[in-house]
Amino acid sequence: MAEIIKERISRLRKFMQAHGISAFIVPSTDPHSGEYVPAHWECRKWISGFTGSAGTVVVTLDQAGLWTDSRYFLQAGQQLQDSGITLFKERMPDTPDIAGWLSEVLPSSSKVGIDGSVNSWEFADYLQKRLQPYQIEVVATPDPFAELWEDRPGISTETVRILPLSYAGIDAGQKMEQLRSFLCEQHAEGILISALDEIAWTLNLRGKDISYNPVFISYLLITRRSACLYILPEKLTPEVTEYLNRLQIQTRDYREITADLSQLHATSMLLTSSANYAIYRSLAAHCQDIRLVASPVSMLKAVKNPTEIEGFHQAMIRDGAAMVRFIKWLKESVGTGALTELSIDEQLTEFRAAQPLFQGLSFETIAGYQAHGAIVHYAATPESASPLKPEGLLLLDSGAQYLDGTTDITRTFALGPVTMEQKTDYTLVLKGMIALSQAEFPHGTCGTQLDVLARQFMWKEGINYGHGTGHGVGHFLCVHEGPHQIRMNHIPALLLPGMTVTNEPGIYRAEAYGIRIENTMMVTESRQTDFGTFYRFEPLTLCPIDTEPIRTDLLSEDEINWLNSYHQLVFEKISPLLDSEESEWLRQATRPIVRNS
Repeated sequence: MAEIIKERISRLRKFMQAHGISAFIVPSTDPHSGEYVPAHWECRKWISGFTGSAGTVVVTLDQAGLWTDSRYFLQAGQQLQDSGITLFKERMPDTPDIAGWLSEVLPSSSKVGIDGSVNSWEFADYLQKRLQPYQIEVVATPDPFAELWEDRPGISTETVRILPLSYAGIDAGQKMEQLRSFLCEQHAEGILISALDEIAWTLNLRGKDISYNPVFISYLLITRRSACLYILPEKLTPEVTEYLNRLQIQTRDYREITADLSQLHATSMLLTSSANYAIYRSLAAHCQDIRLVASPVSMLKAVKNPTEIEGFHQAMIRDGAAMVRFIKWLKESVGTGALTELSIDEQLTEFRAAQPLFQGLSFETIAGYQAHGAIVHYAATPESASPLKPEGLLLLDSGAQYLDGTTDITRTFALGPVTMEQKTDYTLVLKGMIALSQAEFPHGTCGTQLDVLARQFMWKEGINYGHGTGHGVGHFLCVHEGPHQIRMNHIPALLLPGMTVTNEPGIYRAEAYGIRIENTMMVTESRQTDFGTFYRFEPLTLCPIDTEPIRTDLLSEDEINWLNSYHQLVFEKISPLLDSEESEWLRQATRPIVRNS
């Protein structure tokens, strides 16, 4: 593979020389700044061989580098070996950022090329400002992969479908009126929505264009008096066309968006951070006032309506039943020696697929046994899949899409005897997860202010983890949703009632094992006091937490009470969906624990 990558980079360098540029940037994103991208835009994967979901490749005429975050340090190191691409570990003290590195390796008067359709306006503007003092220019080029990638997949033509109001909760027309009110408040004529999950949510439509994410490739232009959906015509069924007509939404070919925007005469237009540079340049032809704003859809979508909240509860119960059946099967079957990281993923998918309203997985399952568990976003392949033994730890991060909700859960299982170090680490993770689960906080709190609750016990032992502690979860949409997060770096978005958020601290010891325990939670109102309104977290995920690796001597009575109460809730909600044998197994798995001194 390394030789193939070298040959591809060589061909890209010929493209660069033909266009007079000294460096070219290949991001992980598509024209909609999505985390998961359609195969058509997996150019960074094609040029580097690195398959992680986040990373940026920069190629100069004599060097190449990949920037990625701590989730992928181990994976990237392995996949880039002998490719000629240097790994740059983001947020590490000695790692320059992309702009800093380019300013060091390129002479003045150099040109850095980007494909404007897959780089955001925000990034292009930032990069130009950073490189300008060094007399380095950022230029938009044609898409090089249109000519370099011979067997490049096409854009999906899968048809779009309507999400019934019984699941969506709010009519699409009402949502559009909310956006038009926002336009009036901003004294703007229109807004272009580029993020695919925001378009799907606004229109109560779903698609199949991206693995694990029920979205469809499109743009949505909303003005005070009109709306237009840019989409490939073959994706529209007669039913969807009639539905859009009722909403007074015009349709135009997806490929006409930049041409149409270049002819749009508007006094003031709004773009969000997901808007790409090509969109901005087209709109700027006849619109002088173009403003970048935080997407109003992002916050509207993040605060779930009552129908969505009830849907989440029901989806989590069904998903919990599938998980219980799986865990029972896993614990009883691991001694056979026939299980692998891949085969357990297949079995778990079967259990989920048997549940009503199942639509598919919400992300690629992470099943990491022992050392593979330390690779935060590990994905087993037929070549890498480890056989499971009745010993050590298995980290399993998985989720599903249901018509009424999206699930995301991680459990770490003791498959047999585990070491004292593994038990200690497991208990530290559990303590952090419980501490965040028990949080009560006043209105005005953001996730950054709560992140330390999950890390405090690890920090006392000199341990930390490199990923965020929590993210929002979409409603039959993307499993990663903002604008709120729980993480160390500052994210100002407030935590508000109706928001979903995960709670997933972890410990990862390279080449040894990984541990993560994750529940999805809902922000709810707790109480009113003289000091204002306070919120708390309600657990949505309903699945037993493995008690075998716990060092109960490290838990307080309060922590033990929380775990026992949570397990009682799990049994009460899940057992009615199980047969007698499964119910008895769950009773044992959720039986109260006591503290051993």
